[in-house]
Amino acid sequence: MPELQTLIAEPWAEYGLLDCGHGRKLERYGRFRFVRPEPQAMWAPASSDWRADAEFVPGSDEEGGGRWRFDAPVPRDGWPLAWEEVRFTAQCTPFRHLGFFPDMAPVWSWMRALQPKSALNLFGYTGVGTLALAAAGAEMVHVDASKKSVEAARANAALSGMADRPVRWIVDDAAKFVSREVRRGRRYDGIILDPPKFGRGPEGEVWRLEEHLAPLIADCRKLLDGDSRFLFLTVYAVRMSALAIGELVAQAFADLPGRVEMGELAVREEARGLLLPTAIWARWRND
Repeated sequence: MPELQTLIAEPWAEYGLLDCGHGRKLERYGRFRFVRPEPQAMWAPASSDWRADAEFVPGSDEEGGGRWRFDAPVPRDGWPLAWEEVRFTAQCTPFRHLGFFPDMAPVWSWMRALQPKSALNLFGYTGVGTLALAAAGAEMVHVDASKKSVEAARANAALSGMADRPVRWIVDDAAKFVSREVRRGRRYDGIILDPPKFGRGPEGEVWRLEEHLAPLIADCRKLLDGDSRFLFLTVYAVRMSALAIGELVAQAFADLPGRVEMGELAVREEARGLLLPTAIWARWRND
């Protein structure tokens, strides 16, 4: 197996990890500053001065519950941010994040550099990754089980001036959609997927990562061929290693050219330059 790699999200104009430590992190999202829980920040922070506009206070359960406490006015309907030419709305969600995942920025750049003509974004959420590829000329299929998320993605497309780009916006269970695409004989140049630990489809379908990831990867392989460019898988918040998902992808893609890589996503802290790990990933690349 190859060595593990770290993909690092550097600060940009609209986002930065200001400081982290003692199980929390301080971030800037445009003109606002937020404090959120971060169990992997086990070290001491750089500063004790963490003035913020809001803080997410976690609940007592292990399912990610909690609430936002606002110490300054923050638009409840969100505010516009940008990454490269993509415009989107950030918002304090009940799930502690802010409507997009900034640690994915190096992944968006990497996928764009491969210049796929067509790509499938599974568990596509609010569509920043979809729009990053659409802006580079790819025909996109965006799939998410949440109607609200797909509506937010379409709104972000309009905000970005990309409402007329070739994107199919689909509310569906990702595994069921991929199975149908296999039966239809479809192919893609690239696939990006960011599955949750647990979820439900629009018709009550149950998703459990440990049970359903392997068959989904196997079906995704059937949508790619020797001329395809990539598959990129990210996994958050589970007791699973990059080596495990790397081997899963390596076995599924053993018959194709290219190579499999794996590692961690991380965000660089502005205060000291240290790296805060956020997720694990595995990818097949054919470049």
